[in-house]
Order: sequence, then structure tokens, then C-alpha cells
Amino acid sequence: MICIPMKSSGSYDRTTILSLNQRKLQGSLRRAELDSVHLSAPPNVPNHPASVPRLPQPAISRPQAVSCRPMPKLHNLLQKGQKMNIGIAGQLQRLRVGMGWNTADPRCDIDLSAYLLDQSGRVPADDWFVFYGQTHSPDASVYLNANGSGEDRETADIDFTKLSPSISRIVFVLTIHEAFTYNLNFSMVKDAYIRLTEPASNKEICSFLLTDYYANVISMMLGELYLYNHTWKFHAIGNGVAKDLAGLCGLYGVEINN
Repeated sequence: MICIPMKSSGSYDRTTILSLNQRKLQGSLRRAELDSVHLSAPPNVPNHPASVPRLPQPAISRPQAVSCRPMPKLHNLLQKGQKMNIGIAGQLQRLRVGMGWNTADPRCDIDLSAYLLDQSGRVPADDWFVFYGQTHSPDASVYLNANGSGEDRETADIDFTKLSPSISRIVFVLTIHEAFTYNLNFSMVKDAYIRLTEPASNKEICSFLLTDYYANVISMMLGELYLYNHTWKFHAIGNGVAKDLAGLCGLYGVEINN
């Protein structure tokens, strides 16, 4: 169970998070503690040799907001709502999902999170929620780099050879940090995009540039990968909700104790 206190009890900041175990959360994760997660090294994840004991690490700070930066040139742009075949299940091996954005208000500090969902549309367990404080999925198939890679602000590397057969959908969301506290929303955001590339060559497979920036939205689902008839597809979503990180957890079945 993830315990994230509501905003009425005080805003949370990313300098505080409880320890997480690779396979399941140890105790409850409070919103007021959503940032000092002590991570265990996942198996076969770069920079985490398997031979190193999985000891608690010092608390990691959340990524800091970065000033305006140029967008990469986007190829193979999809329209909102459009879907595209990515690869046959069992043949598709690896993808990199890159996301970027700029903001009109420097207080808009945005983060990427990914929800690995089963056929019910919910996470199988609380640790199938990947974000800056829990940067890998239990099966080590999804690894988040909150510092980005190349031109992207944040990236998620996906290894389909490790992905649990129970997972049939991965949703990628951008959320404005402390939006309720500072009255922030996506009308203050611009240049938000998601793109899929081949990790080895960095060749773009497809991309989506957000077109609608709503004043009543603080979390935006830019896109998702989903399995349909033994084929992995990408869906350019471009819709959002008036929910913060805790609200998204509840939406996708991550158990929350207020």
C-alpha cells in the first residue's frame, strides 16, 4: 500500500520518500514522503552490477526543473487519437520512450511516470508504478531515466524480453509537481511531446506533439503502449485529468492510504 496524505495535510515535496523494495513496497509510502526513496538495484539494469549487494542507498533528490530547451525534430508525427503498430509480441525487443516539454511558468516542475497495467486496466501490485522515486518495474522491463537522454528531458527504456506476461498496457503520464499548492495547470505548459525510438540507433519510430493544453488539467496522458491481437501498438492520447500523482495512483489501482 502506498500512503500519500492529501494536500490538506500539507504539501509534499520530493526530498522525502520511504524506502522501496524492488519486489514490493515496505510499509506505506506517504505523499509527504514521496521523495526520499531508498532504491534497491534491479537485476540487469545498467549501472547496477548484479554482484553488488542490494543495500539501501542514500536518499535521492527529485530532478530539478530545467529552463526552456529546444525541441528535437519530430518525424512520423501521429495525430491525437491515432494508433500505430509497433511490433509483433515475441519479436519486438526494446524501445526507448522519450518525452519533453517547456513551460511558460518556471514553477511548473513536470515529471514522467509510467503505469504498467494488466488486462483489468490496473497495476498488478503497487510496485508496478514507475516514477522518479521508483525507477524500475519489478521485472526490470521498464527503467526510467529522470535526467533524460540526448534531447529528451526524461526517458523510459523498455525491454519487452523481460516484460511480465501479465502486463498488456503501459501508460505514460506527465504530472505537474505541487500543482494544487501553487495553482498550476497545463495551460502553462507548451511543446510537450512523446516519441518512440530504437535505443541502438536513436531512429524515431513515431511521435506525438500535444495540441491541447487545458487549464483544468494537472496530469496529462500523452500516450500508451498496449497489446492487441499479439501486436504492440502505440496510442497518441493527449488527454488529461485534474489529479496529482496521488490521484493517478488511485486511478490506476495503486493502493493509497490517505
